[in-house]
Amino acid sequence: MTDPALVICQQCSGANRVPVARLGEQPVCGRCKARLFTGKPQDVNLATFDRHIQKGTIPVLVDFWASWCGPCKMMAPAFAAAASALEPEVRLLKVDTEAQKALSARYQIRSIPSLILFAGAQEKARTAGVMTQQGIIDWARANVN
Repeated sequence: MTDPALVICQQCSGANRVPVARLGEQPVCGRCKARLFTGKPQDVNLATFDRHIQKGTIPVLVDFWASWCGPCKMMAPAFAAAASALEPEVRLLKVDTEAQKALSARYQIRSIPSLILFAGAQEKARTAGVMTQQGIIDWARANVN
């Protein structure tokens, strides 16, 4: 028997145990009743980021970006669209490098947009530069396994 996934709610940051076989059945948070998967990336701060990475058991794909960055703005719609294709296998988060300087420093972000894939609280893969929606999906799936 497979252990349940621990899914962090995007609304209240509550931790939810969900049987892996039921991840695709639109589970809701036991605390706030919000849908656990919305098909949209979540903008996060330091505390929310750490909760998803450290507590959640679903792989997490993070877009490090900034509002002044032209390439980041170009890639934002592709990243958002990739969320609906990758959830519930992968959670997508966005980190504004200007607002969350501690996270940028922690992961030594030198170029944006940068994508980092985390699994089991560890960095699994990293890439920088603009990607298409399909490029993001393919890169994430290739690096999850």
